[in-house]
Amino acid sequence: MSTDVATAAETVRRIWTEVLGDAPGNGAGATFFESGGESITATRLVIRIEEELGAEIEVGDIFEEDPTLESLVRLVGARSGGSEVTP
Repeated sequence: MSTDVATAAETVRRIWTEVLGDAPGNGAGATFFESGGESITATRLVIRIEEELGAEIEVGDIFEEDPTLESLVRLVGARSGGSEVTP
């Protein structure tokens, strides 16, 4: 895993935790909605990822996919120029 990829993955993890908090239901396998996500948090998550990483994801992606943290990391990697970001 390259440094850029590792940094991007860590940034996604940090944003996820800052936006959704570190609640007990926010475990590794919990989805966005299981972690307490809602429309405003989806918007905040998308904006922060776009601002900090330049990855273009849509709020609709969050609603359709209801991603776990790890699947969001992969989605961001795919939208950041096609390089795979692995958890």
